[in-house]
Amino acid sequence: MKNKLVYVFGIIAFLLFFVEPGFSQEPEPPKIPDPSPGPKPIKIPEPEPIKEPFPEESDSAKIQRLTEENVQLKAENSNLKAQIDELNEMIENLHAITMEQIKVIMELVNRLQETVFENLFSQETKL
Repeated sequence: MKNKLVYVFGIIAFLLFFVEPGFSQEPEPPKIPDPSPGPKPIKIPEPEPIKEPFPEESDSAKIQRLTEENVQLKAENSNLKAQIDELNEMIENLHAITMEQIKVIMELVNRLQETVFENLFSQETKL
């Protein structure tokens, strides 16, 4: 029995030396979590080399083609100028017509005004 008692005290002494009691421990600071990996940057695609607009044309062919396009654009420009002149003339005509209509309406309003006032004043004088 003494052996058992010595054995138990030995185990308790061993535990006291090597195991620290829970109340004497300082709390550990919380661990900082590992940062999550950020998004991978988007790679900018390599720009494609600029191609010649008309690679099979020679310089003289390009000049001829551009000259033809220039003549065509000049013709379109003159057509547009003629259309603009026609539209301006139509606008002037519409303006003149509108002004004439306003004059007629004003004349009618004056006649109506004269008629109404003439009837009112003539009745008063007859009384």
